[in-house]
Amino acid sequence: MVRPLTEAQSRLVGGDSGQPVTVRLRIPSALPVVIRTWQDEAEILNTIRAVLPHVPQCLVKRRDMTILSYVEGVPLSSICPGGKPVDPDLIHALAHLLADMTEVRRKDLPPVPMSWPRSSRDSSAFLRALAFAAEEQIRQRNWAEFGGLFAMLGIPENAMVRFAERVPRLISRPFSLLHTDLHRDNVIVSYHGDPPLICVDWELATYGDPLHDLATHLVRMQYPDYQWPEVIAAWREVMGERRSKAVNGLDRDLKHYVAFERAQSVYPDVMRAATALGDSFGQRDLDAATQAVFRALIAAEEPLQLKSVPDENEIERILYRWNESHGGRRNQRRSVSQIVWQRDYRVPVHPEFTLSAVSRALFEEGAASADRVFKGTAHLSTAVRVQGVDFPVMVRRKVGSVNPRERRFLNEHAVLRAIERSGVSVRAPRVLALGTSGLQEPFTIHSYEGPADGSPPDHPADGLRPHEADDLVDQLCALTRVDCEKVGPGRGLDFHRELQDELVRMVNELPTGTRDLARELGLPSSFRLGEILDRHILTPRRPVLLHGDLNPWNLVRREQGGLTLIDWEMAMVGDPLYDLVRHMHLTPTRPEIRERLFARWAARLPEDCTKGWRDDWQVYRWIEVVRSAYVDLDRLVTGDSLDAPNVRRAVDTYAMTLASATAALGLKGKSTANPYLARALPHGDHGGRWTAGVPADC
Repeated sequence: MVRPLTEAQSRLVGGDSGQPVTVRLRIPSALPVVIRTWQDEAEILNTIRAVLPHVPQCLVKRRDMTILSYVEGVPLSSICPGGKPVDPDLIHALAHLLADMTEVRRKDLPPVPMSWPRSSRDSSAFLRALAFAAEEQIRQRNWAEFGGLFAMLGIPENAMVRFAERVPRLISRPFSLLHTDLHRDNVIVSYHGDPPLICVDWELATYGDPLHDLATHLVRMQYPDYQWPEVIAAWREVMGERRSKAVNGLDRDLKHYVAFERAQSVYPDVMRAATALGDSFGQRDLDAATQAVFRALIAAEEPLQLKSVPDENEIERILYRWNESHGGRRNQRRSVSQIVWQRDYRVPVHPEFTLSAVSRALFEEGAASADRVFKGTAHLSTAVRVQGVDFPVMVRRKVGSVNPRERRFLNEHAVLRAIERSGVSVRAPRVLALGTSGLQEPFTIHSYEGPADGSPPDHPADGLRPHEADDLVDQLCALTRVDCEKVGPGRGLDFHRELQDELVRMVNELPTGTRDLARELGLPSSFRLGEILDRHILTPRRPVLLHGDLNPWNLVRREQGGLTLIDWEMAMVGDPLYDLVRHMHLTPTRPEIRERLFARWAARLPEDCTKGWRDDWQVYRWIEVVRSAYVDLDRLVTGDSLDAPNVRRAVDTYAMTLASATAALGLKGKSTANPYLARALPHGDHGGRWTAGVPADC
């Protein structure tokens, strides 16, 4: 803040009474959202004034307060707001400001951190040091409070470390003093015009590759896109005259520093947007915060290699939930009673989970830490502990595809209630509540089926152990005793025909781009697919309740042994053989485990559920391979759900899936005329043991 010196203060600093000064107070509660090489701005200013005489002078330095001389003029932002084009003469003047900093000698600067490169020309080491500084000073310091929010937005905990590991070899450039925050508010247009521009706010100054200063300047000045080449050209010209080696590799390396600036900026941009909402906000405030977060995520998507970016509607709901809970904790004014939600009466109040417990669970959801947030293909799930409840619970929200390719036939809550009421030995979540909250967003609360402390569950990602295979079969056997009439309308006796028709429907409704690429790769049209599948006739078996999607991430290893079956959204009524075969398609299954599964399944299930299985199981296997060929291709084309581990595994081996599907259909694989298309298909390498998630000898 700017204020005039009192008479007593003027004697203290040796100035005139009434003279304006800048008083800088460090706020202890301020979020740590910047990288600081040096902690004391006064020390920096005292060092560089000999070379840059127009920077502010430190007049008084106290513990948390610094008084600086006032730089007379107006901020550039007041005469040329962000996003507006900058006059060419101003661009050259700004380039001179950046070049002036090369005149400050290294020996005249404060010591740099131990993490800084030993060589004052190692640009690659400098960029890595910046990335690790952002990890330590920004990401780590804020993760306890904001980690859950970042996890909901799809930013993994190790994103910045992975960025550092990917830093390529850069051209060597001589290091110099860098401002690193040269934007329109920190550039003063002086009244007297000599010099015309003056840099202020040197708190974030550092020592390193001058290309980093250009990158931060380009991004933070908010130049229109078309002015970037003009700014770069001016910097090249001016810097080349001052220090010719500083422009080495400019065209090749600048993009890496711009990528870092956009990557690290996602953290402060998201945190500032979220905390700006405060306790009381309107739709306009929420819209502004949502757009700020969306812009930050889009900018960071490529440099941080984010698997997906939520759309603005999803971001809005996430911010609302986070503020509803976490905002209240920051200000100590909100309470659980202020959580607004509407109950869905299709699920009665559970005896172990009262209505007030629902409010507490929703409150805890918004404030959960990152390790309690699990983002899958269709749900954002948050494990929370609720005061007065003896077990952890899971709050689930639908995300991902609005119209999933594979349709759902039963309501998950009805399926889970039917299992619980049946008393059969099937381990599944208990549905505790159903309703809408926040911005009319549906939620479901289940019992959490992971470790009792709410930590992440353990999944059999590499396949089942022998005792787990036995346990899974025993639960499939128990499912045959669930009353299917309690779960809603299901499939009839001709399950295979209905399954086949559903696959044909899905292929017919794929986007045009996916269908065109499928044709180029040799996959048939929906009409031709139906003709091929019509060749098979299966033995009728008694319809039973099926899980429908027994992939490894829907199986949870229990601490006491055995498995719990979660995520029943794709449950259906149909042929019990299908559940077992689809499981083996989705899960790496060694030959001995496959034989164990089939033998126990045939022995334990009733005869009307198993008859003819030896002749029919291969048909279901072929259907699932063909389904994967279309579904995984669509995911590759659209980028949908690629952050989910089961999807990532599937698309990484797509070339093998495609070969298996065309073979199953009796078709010859088609060589695409475009060799680059063929090279783009992921091949994967599983040592020859697995083929598209199916044992090679199945």
